[in-house]
Amino acid sequence: MEFISPTVIIILGCVAVLLFLQWKNLRRPPCIRGWIPWIGAGFEFGKTPLEFIEKARIKYGPVFTVIVMGTRMTFVTEEEGINVFLKSKEINFELAVQNPVYHTASIAKNIFLKLHEKLYITVKGKMGIFNLYKFTGQLTEELQEQLQNLGTHGTTDLNKFMRHLLYPVTVNILFKKGLFPTDERKIREFHQHFQAYDEGFEYGSQLPECLLRNWSKSKKWLLALFEKNIPDIKTHKSAKENYPTVMQAVLDLLEMEANEQKSPNYGLLLLWASLSNTVPVAFWTFAFVLSHPNIHRTIMEGISSVFGTAGKDKIKVSEDDLKKLPLIKWCILETIRLRAPGVIARKVLKPVKILDYTVPSGDLLMLSPFWLHRNPKYFPEPDLFKPERWKEANLEKHAFLDCFMAFGSGKYQCPGRWLALLEIQICIILIFYYYDCSLLDPLPKQDALPSERKWVQ
Repeated sequence: MEFISPTVIIILGCVAVLLFLQWKNLRRPPCIRGWIPWIGAGFEFGKTPLEFIEKARIKYGPVFTVIVMGTRMTFVTEEEGINVFLKSKEINFELAVQNPVYHTASIAKNIFLKLHEKLYITVKGKMGIFNLYKFTGQLTEELQEQLQNLGTHGTTDLNKFMRHLLYPVTVNILFKKGLFPTDERKIREFHQHFQAYDEGFEYGSQLPECLLRNWSKSKKWLLALFEKNIPDIKTHKSAKENYPTVMQAVLDLLEMEANEQKSPNYGLLLLWASLSNTVPVAFWTFAFVLSHPNIHRTIMEGISSVFGTAGKDKIKVSEDDLKKLPLIKWCILETIRLRAPGVIARKVLKPVKILDYTVPSGDLLMLSPFWLHRNPKYFPEPDLFKPERWKEANLEKHAFLDCFMAFGSGKYQCPGRWLALLEIQICIILIFYYYDCSLLDPLPKQDALPSERKWVQ
């Protein structure tokens, strides 16, 4: 019987070790595939995405993949994965969002990729920190006008109140004064279609439009609204100053790039981006403040010290006034921390290594701000509403707390974040100045609908 020589054994051993190391380096994260081909775990994920993410994190660890509607989504929940998400050059934002943009606004991939950066720079410039002073007076006047229209007392649904207040203000400022309807029937029609579009946005970004008949109907209604009004928006001039609105700046760029036919589509995107988060944040900020009597009392005292005793006279809000009331901005940011959007995404261009796993190219790398903001490593006592934690942020230099991801990260952070914060700050000041507010219901749980909360003014 012949024996295998020690040299051959050593060579085979080395090959085995190399193969093992190669397998280990190519090991993918654990994968939740669901039981229906292509749809995967789409139904379970779509029903309660935040709960789904947390249960998967507990079961599978800090890195895991979910198959949803034919797409591989790899979630990262701890420091190493977050660092890759924030810093890797092998992941891309535009490629991650171009499919949802196509489904929800009918903007083709080639047009989106050609125009996105230019449009982003344009919108960011119009709504950036150095141009905020141009909106302060407008926002104050528009909000006071809408508050006057809504009446001075009564009991109402807080979410409905915020929609009726902020929808017309935002539309009239970003698009053109008077674009938002004033007829009651047309107002109801706008609310109905925008809410249907907004509530079905996640499904609309993934599923064929033919499967979402009501959502598709509302999308077409909104596109038709913009198609009808684009000529008026384009030629509209401000009564007080010859300063183009954000949508007018977008239209100018589209004309320069010979893509005017997509004006209604980009109008729809701007509308959704400006309304879909501002109203819920304003709702939850009021809900939290009114549920914490000490914070409410401190805010009221601050408003009185700056603007005098509450009354019916119109007031002017300036940037200096806002600086004297930092607690209001802290409350808004703390609300956003606790009620941040479910996930943000990047497309993996080349395989990236996270912990012991290799995430393949083509995956969407996903980060959940909601759960990141509840990590006690970054936010002590994460489930508590503690506006004072924002004292540590250098807000005067426009810096947030570390690992605060509600506005995204990197090159393409939300371009309207500063304007949205300004709008909600002024909204809070005016409502508390004119109205004596109290809650009728306890604070709803995270999974409760905003409309389940009521208030009295």
